[in-house]
Amino acid sequence: QVQLVESGGGSVQVGGSLRLSCAASGDTIGRYFMGWFRQAPGKEREGVAIIGVSGTSTYADSVRGRFTISQDNAKSTVDLEMNSLRPEDTAMYYCAACPTRIGLRCGARVYWGQGTQVTISS
Repeated sequence: QVQLVESGGGSVQVGGSLRLSCAASGDTIGRYFMGWFRQAPGKEREGVAIIGVSGTSTYADSVRGRFTISQDNAKSTVDLEMNSLRPEDTAMYYCAACPTRIGLRCGARVYWGQGTQVTISS
């Protein structure tokens, strides 16, 4: 079982940057597909980026080129560097550990963090 704790959210202006971090404990994150998801008010949760056990990353079209996901197995952390932020990036961001995945969708038995809020103001 994996416990995930997100940090790094906050409020920034359009065009700004934030770095989210997810600290994992309880299991080796190298066994999972680690991802970042987000949910805006009134919308469904969506995949933002997932990094595979081989280090290969997958991004949503809306963030590709602006966001970068990275994983440090030694520190058990997964970060999301977010640049050129837009108002539509405003959401609660969640870290996830996925035993399996297809694209940006996780399979069963996903472990979730509690989320960190990101707000982009114009």
